[in-house]
Amino acid sequence: MDITEFQLRLPIGDLHERLANTRLPHQVPGVGWERGVPVSWLTDLIAQWTTSYDWRLTEARVNRYPQFTTEIDGQRIHFLHVKSARPDATPLILLHGWPGSILEFLDVIEPLSEDFSLVIPSHPNFGLSGPAGPGWNSYRTATAYATLMAGLGYERYGVQGGDFGAIVGPDLGRVDPEHVIGVHVNAASFGFIPLGEPSGEFTDAEKVRLESVQRFTTDGYGYFQIQATRPHTLGFGLADSPAGQLAWIGEKFHDWAVPAGSIPASHVLDHATLYWLTNTGSSSAQMYYESMHSGNWPTKSAVPTGVANFAGDPAIRRYADELNTIVHWSEFGRGGHFAAIEAPDLLVGDVRAFFRALD
Repeated sequence: MDITEFQLRLPIGDLHERLANTRLPHQVPGVGWERGVPVSWLTDLIAQWTTSYDWRLTEARVNRYPQFTTEIDGQRIHFLHVKSARPDATPLILLHGWPGSILEFLDVIEPLSEDFSLVIPSHPNFGLSGPAGPGWNSYRTATAYATLMAGLGYERYGVQGGDFGAIVGPDLGRVDPEHVIGVHVNAASFGFIPLGEPSGEFTDAEKVRLESVQRFTTDGYGYFQIQATRPHTLGFGLADSPAGQLAWIGEKFHDWAVPAGSIPASHVLDHATLYWLTNTGSSSAQMYYESMHSGNWPTKSAVPTGVANFAGDPAIRRYADELNTIVHWSEFGRGGHFAAIEAPDLLVGDVRAFFRALD
């Protein structure tokens, strides 16, 4: 596998000029977040984006770690490769979700690299891997990562992923079970929650999760349907307006955090800047389209699987057991959907506990 060293340095271009010329919409007054992003919230973030925020500081954080690009199955793949000082360290691939990126993991790289050698790829269609052609669903992405880990010389490795990474991660166990020793997930949904109307007796905690799934499918599912059906139409707004890109993903960083709105603005602006400068707002939406049109239905994985349920995460064990071999299950009252940002200490501790138990 041909691997090229990489350093992150993206041209800012006309970002600030476009932000200065943002035309804001009229909104119904006094409704807060009930109908989506309030104009007051976005105005404040735009002001920070153009004054106090410095993307170059984030680039410098990323560039502290070795980065590379390679080509697999005709697609450029960007990844960080942070080797542990421990000679017996377990290789571990970290998989981000949407609207996340490799930037999600910056606060867990140092502690995790004490025990693991880390490979952190940007998914095809995301960020520094750039746009991809059709067909890059979860299975194809997982197959590419199996090739990547083999190309790096790792014959035995672990997997950790959240959100879309919690779909690709289990699929990586399915396509490469001879080499994947375990899969750890957080923010897990598909394959870990009921599809259709649930029945039976449920614990109080399970009832809370079922209610959250119900709320999502009735009041929070619009973005999914748009990206899964008309990502190209959406893409014009995301590619032409940095304020539009900020609002589209900023809503999720606000709503999916626990408590809502608790993720610092710097993290939101980091991701909005990466999506904007790489023009991958539209292409990242293709992940939803490919997932809904692939026709793939997962078989049960025999790979040992661990679940970390943070506050707001919807996974329920009885449903997770149907498609996964669950050997580890944790519940946390702190942190939310973006666990690597919101509760990095808890996520790191749970990953360590899961893989240590597999030794």
